[in-house]
Amino acid sequence: MSVNLEVERERNSRYPMARFMFGLKAADSRRQYPQRFRMFLDYLGLRGQLDEQATQFYQKAKENPGWVEEVFMDFICFQLDRVNRGEIVESTIRNYYKATKLFCEMNDLNSINWKRLRKGLPYGRQASNDRAPTIEEIQKLIEYPDRRIKPIIYTMVSSGIRLGAWDFIKWKHVKPFFDEQGEVAAARLIVYAGDREEYYTFVTPEAYHALKDWMDFRASYGEVITDESWVMRDIWQTTNVNS
Repeated sequence: MSVNLEVERERNSRYPMARFMFGLKAADSRRQYPQRFRMFLDYLGLRGQLDEQATQFYQKAKENPGWVEEVFMDFICFQLDRVNRGEIVESTIRNYYKATKLFCEMNDLNSINWKRLRKGLPYGRQASNDRAPTIEEIQKLIEYPDRRIKPIIYTMVSSGIRLGAWDFIKWKHVKPFFDEQGEVAAARLIVYAGDREEYYTFVTPEAYHALKDWMDFRASYGEVITDESWVMRDIWQTTNVNS
């Protein structure tokens, strides 16, 4: 009997978070939303792993839906203070709001007045002021003493991929195309392989050669490089500190 109760308790501890994750289809959302939701749970002082925190929040919200509105208003005010101090931008607060709202919707916490909470959110910028980096800026970036920077910068600038795409890219997802002289003309890059958002794009010969040099460098230090090797990995010591 005690074993069955323990199994039931374990299942229930995962249930609210499992429903939340079920509502996330995009790869970036599955990566970002849990962390955004955790920011709110940490603010509440809930302890444990994310599953445990989510279960505690779910139980409190079930018992007292009005409590959710009160603490989330406090959370918004706290984040607005961070905006005023220049620590975050206004749109970050809306990201926290959307993650928490989705969790509640997926767990049938339907008595929370999200319309009222939304009125306290800042509007933020409606358009980004991002721009393409200049040649001088790219040259400055690749001067950084980390062998990964050059292939990362060249690949992202030429392909337009987002930072989260690196979590999916293996060496088999990079395929060069050659011209009549046998030189690399471009390389096809498969992005978010195996995910519903999978697509392909292209990178320049310079980007491909930077990636190839990086993979060859790793191989020169004994790493077995195969098609299944991740293109980006952590750095490691390449010198003998005892010499």
